[in-house]
Amino acid sequence: MSAKTFDMQIKLLTLGDSGVGKTCLLLRYVNDMYSPSFMSTIGIDFKAKYVEHDGKRIKLQIWDTAGQERFRTITNSYFKGCQGILLVFELTDRTTFNSISRWVDQIKDNTDPSSEINMILVGNKCDAPGRQVSFEEGQHLATNLNIPYIETSCKMDINVSNAFTQLVGDVYNRLKEEDNPMLKSIKLTPIKVAEKKGGCC
Repeated sequence: MSAKTFDMQIKLLTLGDSGVGKTCLLLRYVNDMYSPSFMSTIGIDFKAKYVEHDGKRIKLQIWDTAGQERFRTITNSYFKGCQGILLVFELTDRTTFNSISRWVDQIKDNTDPSSEINMILVGNKCDAPGRQVSFEEGQHLATNLNIPYIETSCKMDINVSNAFTQLVGDVYNRLKEEDNPMLKSIKLTPIKVAEKKGGCC
């Protein structure tokens, strides 16, 4: 199949604290590769991958925000046109889990309040010793956010493809329900992020 033709394009974004494995997830999914050491992403980067879903050829444009999170400089330009977000934390670092609420606030602060974006919560490094966040805690948070939860390992290639496939399927099904006839160049349009209840970020 030619990489020049596709039925629709979906823009995905990875969000989460520095070091949780966002770039590793992307490299494992797109290039099927893993490296225990690599240069941190500088600025913003994205990779493309073509997949098939429901008989449609879909071009995924996956944006990697690694390198931005430490400065909290994820701006609305990165969210523009985004249809799906992987919220990533590290199972061996509770601090990154606690930060998920801040990333949800970032999504709310940088997107149209009336818009909807599909999200999935990803607990990464499930193969590593020293787990600090239980499966039940991850599932509970995801349930509160009304989004799916999955645990992954880039090193062992556990559930990486499943995480992206779940998110892509959710985006596709939402857009299909919106009765977009061509499913092309879809506008940003689901979970609604709960209203922020004051206070500092």
